Amino acid sequence: MTDRLTVDMIECDGHGVCAELVPELVDLDEWGYPIVADSAVPDHLRKHARRAVTLCPRLALRLTPSPR
Repeated sequence: MTDRLTVDMIECDGHGVCAELVPELVDLDEWGYPIVADSAVPDHLRKHARRAVTLCPRLALRLTPSPR
């Protein structure tokens, strides 16, 4: 199993913390809302992705398991 980064867009307020912590996986749109990479989180970024999930002010970011 691998993990993917997902965003609950209803909960997200566009603070941009996720893009600051894992810019390799998250871009921001013109309004500051996240655009998350549609791919598995690489092993070398897993620690950073977990930190972004933990530090999300609205708890809108999640790591969800996905089949390989």
